[in-house]
Amino acid sequence: MESQVRGGTRWKRFAVVMVPSVAATAAIGVALAQGALAASFSVSGQSFKVSADYLEGKGFTQYGAIDTGKSLDGKSTEHHPVAVSAFSDARIKNMCQSVITPIPLIGKNVTLRLTAGNSGDEDKQVSASNLFIDVENLDSTKAVFHGIDIGVAAGSASKGPGMKGGKEQANPNGFAQQADSVELYGVEQTAWATTAGTFTLPGLSMKLSVGSNPCY
Repeated sequence: MESQVRGGTRWKRFAVVMVPSVAATAAIGVALAQGALAASFSVSGQSFKVSADYLEGKGFTQYGAIDTGKSLDGKSTEHHPVAVSAFSDARIKNMCQSVITPIPLIGKNVTLRLTAGNSGDEDKQVSASNLFIDVENLDSTKAVFHGIDIGVAAGSASKGPGMKGGKEQANPNGFAQQADSVELYGVEQTAWATTAGTFTLPGLSMKLSVGSNPCY
C-alpha cells in the first residue's frame, strides 16, 4: 500500500507528523488534553532544526508523547507535545542540524551547525539504526509510505523498533501508525530530541558562528 502526503504539519494541532488523516490528529489532541500521554524523557531548554534532501526509513512507527524539561534559564518546567518518529534503519542524504544559543556575555546568539552525508553515494550518506526523533513540527515536499497501518495501539506496533524507553514512556494503548518503509523528500523539522542505537555521519562538519544561521 502506498500513500502520499504533501505540505506541512504544525504541533499547534498536535498533528502526528505525516499522518494522512485529520481524525487521527484529533484523537492525539484529545489524548494530550486528558494527560494520557506520558513524558518521554527530560530534554534541554532548546529545540533544534534538522533539514535533509531525502530520508529513507525502514521499519517505521510513530506515536504521541510529551517531552519534559527545564526552560533555558532553569526557572520553570516545560512540556513539549511531540510525535515520536521511530525507524529500525534510516538513510539520510545531505543532513543539516542547527541550534541557536543566546550568549548574554557577548549579547549575541551563537549557532552550532552540523552537516553530514552530502555525497550522492549511498555508502557516504548518514545512516542510523533504532532511530527515534521527537518532532515538534515538520515540512516535507513529499512523503511516500509503503505498507502503512494507521490507528494501531502504540504498544502493539510491530514494524518499527518499539517504543523509546519502554512502554512506560507513553501510553501503549494510544494512537500510533506504522509502515514497512517511508520516503521523505525536502525535509525541514524542529525537534526536541534524537536518539539512536548507532548514528554514522560520513563527511561530518561542525561549525560555530556568531549570529543566527539555522539550517533553514
